[in-house]
Order: sequence, then structure tokens, then C-alpha cells
Amino acid sequence: MSTRIAFLKGHGTENDFVIVPDPENAIDLSPAAVAALCDRRAGIGGDGLLHVVRSAAHPEARAMAAQAEWFMDYRNGDGSIAEMCGNGVRVFARYLQRAGHVSAGDIAVATRGGVKTVHIAKEGDITVGMGRALLPEGDVTVSVGGRTWPARNVNMGNPHAVAFVDDLAHAGDLLTPPPFSPAAAYPDGVNVEFVVDRGPRHVALRVHERGSGETRSCGTGACAVAVATARRDGADPSVTGTPATYTVDVPGGTLVITERPDGEIEMTGPAVIVAEGVIEPEWLESALR
Repeated sequence: MSTRIAFLKGHGTENDFVIVPDPENAIDLSPAAVAALCDRRAGIGGDGLLHVVRSAAHPEARAMAAQAEWFMDYRNGDGSIAEMCGNGVRVFARYLQRAGHVSAGDIAVATRGGVKTVHIAKEGDITVGMGRALLPEGDVTVSVGGRTWPARNVNMGNPHAVAFVDDLAHAGDLLTPPPFSPAAAYPDGVNVEFVVDRGPRHVALRVHERGSGETRSCGTGACAVAVATARRDGADPSVTGTPATYTVDVPGGTLVITERPDGEIEMTGPAVIVAEGVIEPEWLESALR
């Protein structure tokens, strides 16, 4: 990397991201480079990185190019690749709007979890169509500090284990992945949400995001929590014919999740661009030595 690389910094309910615009997919972002950029002490800092690429220019997204011009090549803070990031999609859309690639209204964004529909309000929040939740069968448990809880297995394009607890402090520091069982339930690791009730259709969570540790928010996690809570409460929109809406408090703010009778899930929340600048190639080369 011999030239300066442009970047932006943004967040959605304090789930924060380094944004690297690269329409033609010309920048080689190795896992080590992503981890260096996301380092909070020696780099820019972020829970993950949003690599902004035209779908037609990326081998993993070309098949979606007819549906969505832009591909969110999302990376976790440790450099690993993830299927989806709900807060990331909102920030990704906000960047596209800021850059003049899209305007307020409905757009489509390609992700490894499929094409997501996004509505950018003229003022205020962004709503993302998160697809349908899958609820794999089988018992799952998660553990922290000698405590063990049953968890609901929910897949939102990425895997989640949702555990209801009496106190969010029981989740511990969430710096390391909470142990889960059976191992076969999540062969590639899992995002773990610990949930408490705040009121009718109102919950709060803490989350360990696979590859990032505890984060201030997780969009797919909030969706998984809303679905798991609805099922616990006996609310299945496909059965009742009535949408189920839950307010989900995350450490960085609040998200509103609605599951429709057709199974589609919508997430609404804020997305903010904080800053922009350039990455010095000398620093990045030094960081990768």
C-alpha cells in the first residue's frame, strides 16, 4: 500500500466501525490490516470494518449485483469475516447517502447474509429489513463464572445464543467468548446475548460478538433477542397474524425490532458518521511488521 487510503468513522448505537470506501475493490485488506485499523490504542479503533465495494467488483457479491449496486464486505475487529452486521448496514447506508451514492428512501445492500432492504428516512433513523430468523432445534446452554443458562438458538444470517438472566452483571466481563454446549451447535463460534426484562415488550441486553468481544450494540443480536423473547412470551406473528414489536435497549442506545406475520424482521435505529481522514501507508506498513 503505497498511497493514502481514505477512511471514515461511524457508529450505530455506539457499535462503531472503520469505513473504507473502495468501489472497485482495489485495496487488499488482509485480516492483519483490518485488525490493526480496528485497534483502539494503536489504530483508528472500531468493533469492525465496513469495506464499501460495488457488488460487480467483488467475487462474493457479483451474483447479487443486479439486485444491489453496493456490497458491504464486513470484517470483525480481529480481521475475521462475518456474514452480516445489522448496525453496520445502517452505518453503511448512511455513508452511501453522505457520499451522494444514494438519497433518502429505499435502497438495497448486498451482504454475505444476502441482499438487505434499507429505508433511509429523510430525517432521523434508518430501518433495515433483516430477513427471517431461523430457529434451529436442539437444546443449547451458555456459561459464565460458574453459572449456566439455557439459551435459544437463533440464526439471523449469523449465529446467536440468547440467554435470559436475572441481572446483566451475571454476563461477566464478556472479554472472552462465553462457553457453550454442545460444541456442534456453533462450529464457527457464536454471538451470545444476555437478556433481562425492562417492561412489556421491552428488554435490555449485553452481548459478546464473535471476533470482537463485548460491544456496545449488535443489530443482528437485537433481532435475535426480539424473536427469542417473542417466542418465550408466546408471540409468533406467523400464528397470530399480528406483528410483534420489541424495544431493545443496548449499552449504546435503543433499537426497535418488529417481526411481521410473513416472518420478515425490521430493525430501526440511528446511524452516525463521526469523522473522515486518510490512513498513512507508512503507519500501516509499520503496523503489519
